Amino acid sequence: MPKNHPELCVTSDSFDAVLFDLDGVLTATAEVHAAAWKKTFDEYLQKRAAKSGESFQPFDTDGDYGLYVDGKPRYDGVRSFLDSRGIRLPDGDPGDPPDRETVCGIGNRKEELVVKTIETEGVKVYEGSVAWVRQLRGAGIKTAVVSSSKNTLAVLKAAGIDRLFDVRVDGHVVEDQGLPGKPAPDTYLHAAALLGVSPRRAVVVEDALSGVKAGKNGGFGLVIGVDRKGHADALLENGADLVVTDLRLAPQPSCPPASRAGGETFLDLP
Repeated sequence: MPKNHPELCVTSDSFDAVLFDLDGVLTATAEVHAAAWKKTFDEYLQKRAAKSGESFQPFDTDGDYGLYVDGKPRYDGVRSFLDSRGIRLPDGDPGDPPDRETVCGIGNRKEELVVKTIETEGVKVYEGSVAWVRQLRGAGIKTAVVSSSKNTLAVLKAAGIDRLFDVRVDGHVVEDQGLPGKPAPDTYLHAAALLGVSPRRAVVVEDALSGVKAGKNGGFGLVIGVDRKGHADALLENGADLVVTDLRLAPQPSCPPASRAGGETFLDLP
C-alpha cells in the first residue's frame, strides 16, 4: 500500500485548523491510561467476585478499553464498562476517595494511578506526530488539543509540546462548559469555535473509536484515524476518512490542494 496519497493534502487552502486527540495520537500515554484502567477495574472486580462468589472476569485492554473507556470522560468510561458487565453503582461525588465503591470513587482511583505514572516515568511523545504539528503550524494552519483528560496540560508540559497548540479543550473545559464527551462532537465543535473556524474547514485526528465517531458526527472536513493497535478497519467503519499508522505518513501541508478522498487506509508497509 502507498505511504502517501498524492491527491490528498492538508493545506491552508483547504483547511484552517487541525484538532488533535492527545493520548495515543500525540503522546504514548494511551498505554498509561489502559494500564491504569485495567489495574483499577481488576481490583474492583476481584473484590466484588470475592464478596459475591461470582467468577472474576478481568478487564481486557484490547477489547474493553477501546469499546468502553477510550476517549471518553473518566466517569463516563466507568459507567460504560460497568454497564457492559451488568453492574450498577451510585455515581457518588467527584470528591469521593479512590477506595469508595461509586462511579466517581473508581474513576478517581484510575486518575490516581495515571498521575503517579506520569510523575515517576514522564511522558513519551510520538515524534512523527510532533513533526507533523510543526509542519502544519509552519504552513499557517492552527492547531488544538481536544482530550477528555484533566491531565492534558500536565502531559503537554511534561512532553515539552504545550506551546505547539493554539487552543486546549480538556477535561476541565468539558466539566466547566457541561460538554458531553465523545462520541458526541461537542468537544471538537467547541475547539473549532474557539479557533474561529468552520468544522468543514477543520481536520480531526484520533486513535479512539469514540473520537473518530465524534469527528464524523460533527461534520468535520476530514477525519484521520491513527492506528497504533492494528484496528484500521474499525476506525474506518466508525468514521475515519483515512487511517495512518504514524502521522509522519499523514497528508502533507506542502503539496497542491486537492479534493477530499474518503475510506482510504494508509499503512506503514514496505
